[in-house]
Amino acid sequence: MIRQFELVERVKSYDPGADEDLLNRAYVFSMKAHGSQARASGDPYFSHPLGVAEILTRLKLDSASIATGLLHDTVEDTEATLDQLQEMFGGEIAQLVDGVTKLSRLELQSDNTKHAENFRKLVLAMSNDIRVLLVKLADRLHNMQTLHFIKNADKRRRIAAETMEIYAPLAERMGMHQLKDELENLAFAELNPDAYNSIIQRLSFLREQGTDVCAKIVAELQKTLKDADVPAEVSGREKTPFSIWRKMQKKRMEFEQLSDIVAFRVIAEDLGQCYQALGALHGKYSMIPGRFKDYISTPKPNKYQSLHTGILGPQRMRIEVQIRTRSMHDIAEMGVAAHWKYKQGQAQIDGKQYRWLRELLDILEHASGPEEFLEHTKLEMFQDQVFCFTPKGDLIALPRGATPVDFAYAVHSEVGDTCVGAKINGRIMPLRTALQNGDQVAIVNSKAQTPSPAWERFVVTGKARACIRRFIRTQQRAQYLELGRAMLHKEFAHAGYDYTEKAIEGVLKKFKAEELEDLVTQVGEGIVGAREVVNAVFPGNKTATPADKLPAKRAKKAKGGHAIPIRGLIPGMAMHFAGCCHPLPGDRIVGIVTTGKGVTIHTIDCETLESFADTPERWLDVAWDQDADAAEQHTGRLDVVITNQPGSLGSLTTVIGKNAGNISNLKIVNRSIDFFEIIVDVEVKDLKHLSNIIAALRATPSVNSVDRARG
Repeated sequence: MIRQFELVERVKSYDPGADEDLLNRAYVFSMKAHGSQARASGDPYFSHPLGVAEILTRLKLDSASIATGLLHDTVEDTEATLDQLQEMFGGEIAQLVDGVTKLSRLELQSDNTKHAENFRKLVLAMSNDIRVLLVKLADRLHNMQTLHFIKNADKRRRIAAETMEIYAPLAERMGMHQLKDELENLAFAELNPDAYNSIIQRLSFLREQGTDVCAKIVAELQKTLKDADVPAEVSGREKTPFSIWRKMQKKRMEFEQLSDIVAFRVIAEDLGQCYQALGALHGKYSMIPGRFKDYISTPKPNKYQSLHTGILGPQRMRIEVQIRTRSMHDIAEMGVAAHWKYKQGQAQIDGKQYRWLRELLDILEHASGPEEFLEHTKLEMFQDQVFCFTPKGDLIALPRGATPVDFAYAVHSEVGDTCVGAKINGRIMPLRTALQNGDQVAIVNSKAQTPSPAWERFVVTGKARACIRRFIRTQQRAQYLELGRAMLHKEFAHAGYDYTEKAIEGVLKKFKAEELEDLVTQVGEGIVGAREVVNAVFPGNKTATPADKLPAKRAKKAKGGHAIPIRGLIPGMAMHFAGCCHPLPGDRIVGIVTTGKGVTIHTIDCETLESFADTPERWLDVAWDQDADAAEQHTGRLDVVITNQPGSLGSLTTVIGKNAGNISNLKIVNRSIDFFEIIVDVEVKDLKHLSNIIAALRATPSVNSVDRARG
């Protein structure tokens, strides 16, 4: 274990203004608090917070972070309290320790909800002070370094899986590649020991065989740069076992086929010399096509900057070379920790580059539950990036496979919500188009637009999915509320009573609802029956009385149209049209209530209704809303038989188009030598519009027969 004075000296070596008294007090307090506690290895428990503090000194963090590393387990594992820490070390240290304490062990497999909830706390905590995350990462690294002392194999694998899925990607997003590599390798050794040991053995063999080769390549690269008058430092770095394994899996290559097991790094003095070094190397050696990447002009989201190139270098070997300045190298290795500045004892950081952190907070705001949040954040962290530009030249980094809708939400939630179209490199393209590196994307917006539930099927970013789901939830609740209110109005009138909200408020407790809207929404969803509510309000009314047997006074109330009006429906919401009969305005319709899904609208003669004959309580009287937007489009389905001759299909589509119909789907279901049978979905205004199209088709010579499709 590192001794007290050694820890203080190490901090003061990079931060001469470090608070020596704070570090000494934190060291002594933690050692006394943990007392005789021991770890699985048998070492004193104090060795763990001391190990965490030592890792934080490698990252050259401030005194408060080091003190937090020493104290981070005192509240959770000892009798120490936050009030004590507040009194002895001040509010800043107490707040940091509290942030780390809240990030209790993430249970990845045994309790997914708890795991996701803790992950929400993780993001919330680091949004207040990113040092909380740095301490947590150091805590996880030290736990992984001592993981082999845990006897329970399942527990070891769970912790390793957490590390691989949560902490290593977070470290990468923070730009802390050195920490990320250590976490990945330690987790890899536990999760796949056979593969890990195999790669270690092969690397050891190559190291013995190729020591001279590596040194010769470094010397020759150094000479090439010196001859080009580019002062630079050249070194060779062996890739980590996990990165080698990942590349073998991704490219489906054998170990012997990999050409870049050792990466060579060129550290230049300034930005211009980076490109001079690149020119010198490309001038002498052949570049391998497709291997050049310029992360200096287009940095990664975590601000990583470097030139990457593959060349057929010295000894005729295929090698990878990374070229960067010293400051770029520090950021590449330490990421966010390299940005710390020490000013009046306070650590300052420029958070502008950590856009992804703000996006995680957006997801936290929009996600309905912890599991959904975890799903979205994994989407954010684990996918490769593509870089696209706004018309003004601003860079937007997105996961690979992202679409213009993802791009729109990355710009701003409101831009995404009102997106109606997109121009990619000046051309209007479908919203589901996958974006490519370097695409310039212009989003077309309309204030009348709202997110489409269909977008959720092709977006890939967590933020876009969270915003779309939030809109769907809001719309669903509004529709369920409207539907539930209409169902209650109808049921009250059917029973001969006036609908009053005050009466319903009296039975909220019986249905375990906190507010009136909650109960009405449950009625709309089909979770609670409207008749159940009426019977609860009027206990003597156990069975509904038919209208013709009601007293005259009540019968008058029960008569008349109590049908619930149907307005324009958004697929996936509280009300939706049945796919078996495709009802249109003008059809006689009926609603079928399905618990948790709302109401499905069928035509009154739909064959599917026979299956609901034994459950009359699920039937709902509905009618088309006379005030609905006449321009709204509905889908009508046609069963058409056309002659098998040139031009028949063209005639079919032309007739539909001339009659203002829009074909949304077309499928050939049967074909013979003479005829083709086709199912055609046509967007129309109402039943009359569809009837006009059918009449026009029947008058077309190439159309043998046409009928409205059923089933």
